[in-house]
Amino acid sequence: MPPPFQRAIVSVTNDLATDNRVHRTCTVLQELGYDVLLVGRKLPGSLPLERPYGTRRMRLLFNKGPLFYVEYNLRLFFLLLAVPAGSPSPVPAGSRQTMPPANSGPCAGTVFFSNDLDTLLPNFLAARIRGKRLVYDTHEFFTEVPELVQRPRVRAVWLAIERWIFPKLRTVITVNQSIADAYKQRYGKELHVVRNIPMPRELGLLPSREALDLPADKPILVLQGSGINVDRGAEEAVLAMQSLPDCLLLIIGGGDAWPVLQRLVNEHALEDRVRLMGKMPYARMMDYTRNADLGLTLDKDTNLNYRFSLPNKLFDYMHAGIPVLATDLPEVAAIVRGNDCGVVLPKADPTAIAQAVRILMDDPERCAVLRRNATFAARKLDGAQEAAKLQSILEDLG
Repeated sequence: MPPPFQRAIVSVTNDLATDNRVHRTCTVLQELGYDVLLVGRKLPGSLPLERPYGTRRMRLLFNKGPLFYVEYNLRLFFLLLAVPAGSPSPVPAGSRQTMPPANSGPCAGTVFFSNDLDTLLPNFLAARIRGKRLVYDTHEFFTEVPELVQRPRVRAVWLAIERWIFPKLRTVITVNQSIADAYKQRYGKELHVVRNIPMPRELGLLPSREALDLPADKPILVLQGSGINVDRGAEEAVLAMQSLPDCLLLIIGGGDAWPVLQRLVNEHALEDRVRLMGKMPYARMMDYTRNADLGLTLDKDTNLNYRFSLPNKLFDYMHAGIPVLATDLPEVAAIVRGNDCGVVLPKADPTAIAQAVRILMDDPERCAVLRRNATFAARKLDGAQEAAKLQSILEDLG
């Protein structure tokens, strides 16, 4: 008889395509012998998806607002209840799996892996009903995001869910020590910290600027991220380009601020200085980032979630070997200053951004030092070490 296998159902509310943290989680689970199914949703502009484990992207009637969360949570709850207990889960229709499960014996156990508060309720209830293990990975200080802080009634609902479930959880992971400390202060619970440092990847030869339709004679700034939302500094970066006629700003990704950015580019006639490029596969995005001269991470200290943030793009810039222009948030600034790989601004202000860019572009020797330091920092900040931490946490589940 084949040996028993373990199943892991990993859930998140995004479309899976650009969530490298969740991909790392699934990869580690698979390496530990789990039959992995990653659950998210399909959006009209979702990129193609090919993963070495099962995936399901649900098409929903509602893609934003309260009805979206209700629909997604209900469908996720019933999916978790319906997962069979006796054999590996088949790859759902519309999914891609390039490697089959390691074995097909009887199921030795199932773990539900919830990512962020907007998937926690169905995971918690289904785990209770079915007697399954539950791991919670909170990617941010969820109830302190500006979208909730500015809507106290909605925030009260999420906070009530968190206060009910969080103290009952056994295994909780988060992205940095500041958020772990904040949750410990709120709930008296120790959290595991696994940072968003990307795994080493072979990105291939660097395409030329000409091949990417980029100017060869202009300094290029890049701001990337799948969550370019309010208070992330993107608007200020666009406005700073009014004072930087000889530079080009690439904004790669998407988010709630995108329509505002389009309006600002049009209102200020910045089409020749700002390119809004939308989401793209990671390797393609890094082709542009590696061709840039400066990476921007400009989150504002307007809420606790942003204050404690440690975004993926910071590490992507380092792996691209480019200096960083960052705002003075504790986790980000500590890495930039500690590795001398960029410049830290007191706040995201168009004038200050433009001034800092001009100073750097006028000092090629300093830029060369920052580039070198960013490359050294990328070697030291090893994503494989973070993956090993996650593996150790999951091994302790038993």
